[in-house]
Amino acid sequence: MTSPKKQGLLREASHQIIAGGSAGLVEILLMHPLDVVKTRFQIQRGTSDPHNYKSLADCFRTVFRNEGIYGFYKGILPPIMAETPKRAVKFFTFEQYKKLLSLTGLSAGLALSVAGLGSGLTEALVVNPFEVVKVGLQANRDSFQVQPSTFAQARNIINADGFGLRGLNKGLTSTLGRHGVFNMIYFGFYFNVKDAIPASQDPSLEFLRKFAIGLASGTISSCVNIPFDVAKSRIQAPQPIPGEIKYRTCFQTMGLVYREEGYLALYKGLIPKIMRLGPGGAVMLLVYEYVSGWLNKNW
Repeated sequence: MTSPKKQGLLREASHQIIAGGSAGLVEILLMHPLDVVKTRFQIQRGTSDPHNYKSLADCFRTVFRNEGIYGFYKGILPPIMAETPKRAVKFFTFEQYKKLLSLTGLSAGLALSVAGLGSGLTEALVVNPFEVVKVGLQANRDSFQVQPSTFAQARNIINADGFGLRGLNKGLTSTLGRHGVFNMIYFGFYFNVKDAIPASQDPSLEFLRKFAIGLASGTISSCVNIPFDVAKSRIQAPQPIPGEIKYRTCFQTMGLVYREEGYLALYKGLIPKIMRLGPGGAVMLLVYEYVSGWLNKNW
């Protein structure tokens, strides 16, 4: 028979997993079109690229004109399939690392950031194969009707390059950097600032307080981690010359992009990324907190 302590731990873990999965699903459904636009900007190689987008508005217009409304939802199935376990892992492991770090001598504020770093690295290991498939689909400029399905894309990658660091797990170091840095700032900033600013008794003002802190968390994290994101997109997208691997590793790719295109190229896609992960980061934290609260009251 399961002991009351074990039942309590299982109940707590299930709440964290369900709330984290719900947060991820809501965020991806709302924000995926901006992820497509961000990826398109990150993989274009300057004005010499024949498919160069002149501005954010030009990218939206071109995708809509050439690929239709469904063009903005290219590659959505891999994140939907991954998002529930991904965000469940993100929030569940954050809570577990936070508990473990409370036993160390770290200050509470620093422990939150380190727990965020640990959760990001764990999340990256889960999500990277889905990211490889998603980026490949998002880089495809054919109309939605003629591009390969999600499963066909995954099969093509596995048949060509296998499951390793040249196939379904390519770009892993960039993904580790992207998620580790993002979550370290995201969780550290949100919970430290939220604890520092007094809560409001008015439910509407309290919602706005949490949303504003979550928005700032997602925005700052996006600004800091985007060079890793650009490197990841370059490595995981089709290479400029078929059959020739130009972008191999995280820091080699960053260095190459910097030398060939300048330091601003390491911030390509920043505006759509902020537009997505600023409010998206706030949505995730709020959904997580409110679903957790509801589960604690009702289950």
